[in-house]
Amino acid sequence: MERKDFLKMIALSGLTAFNKFTANLSDNGVLMPVLFIGHGSPMNGIEHNSFTQHWVKMAETIPTPAAVLVVSAHWLSKGTKITAMDFPETIHDFGGFPPELFAVQYPAPGSPAIAKETASLIHSTKVELAHDWGLDHGTWTIIRHMYPKANIPVLQLSIDYSKGPAYHYNLAKELHELRRKGILIIGSGNMVHNLGMIAWDKMDKPEYGYDWALDINSKFKQLIYNGDHASLIKYETISKDIRLAIPTPDHYYPLMYTLGLKGTKDDVEIFNDKAVAGSLTMTSVRFG
Repeated sequence: MERKDFLKMIALSGLTAFNKFTANLSDNGVLMPVLFIGHGSPMNGIEHNSFTQHWVKMAETIPTPAAVLVVSAHWLSKGTKITAMDFPETIHDFGGFPPELFAVQYPAPGSPAIAKETASLIHSTKVELAHDWGLDHGTWTIIRHMYPKANIPVLQLSIDYSKGPAYHYNLAKELHELRRKGILIIGSGNMVHNLGMIAWDKMDKPEYGYDWALDINSKFKQLIYNGDHASLIKYETISKDIRLAIPTPDHYYPLMYTLGLKGTKDDVEIFNDKAVAGSLTMTSVRFG
């Protein structure tokens, strides 16, 4: 069997599982968890460290998904788009890293059917079925650790960068049905993300964070535990130093999607709660 035929079989198998899962679920079915994952450096895609080990552990402790939908900080667009090809390419959207990282391919199938299903759930805006993207490093660096066999359909939903946090939070609510259909939704970014202020000389110093970064990250966690989504949406009012933590909101917006998807009965678990190189936090959250 040729590789393409094999991958197509996997994609169809994933869709069959999706349809079967959907048909058998009632409104009282168990909801798939939702994850916000701090993805950090692209090097996490090939390294085995405390962060990637927890990604592996997370995959082992949640139900095997029918598909994975990722909102990555690295796909910013005008309007909302979703990958809708059978076989999304592995995008190496970075520079200055070793050849081993550029050599990585993550050949997971996509699913045009699930893309259309997802687009049909969103009524606040028209969703474009995209064929010119793929899986960027905000997705594959995480997913290849969680599902190394690449046998589960993976899709990406773009971030309309012309819209504010409330827009993304409310759009996410329209995707809640996917949780009942066995779809694992992941927001991939970083709560505190300021590349311009990274302490390169402290890259190897464990959990090194500037005071303002640790303080703001602590405030984020407390608001998440308290369910104070309104304050997280209006993040610019959280601290006088917020512009240091979020100079641009691209890596923060994926958190809005996971907050919008949180159910009233979902437990909250914080993991990978560490600072890196002063101005970056890997803090991640599981809802449900």
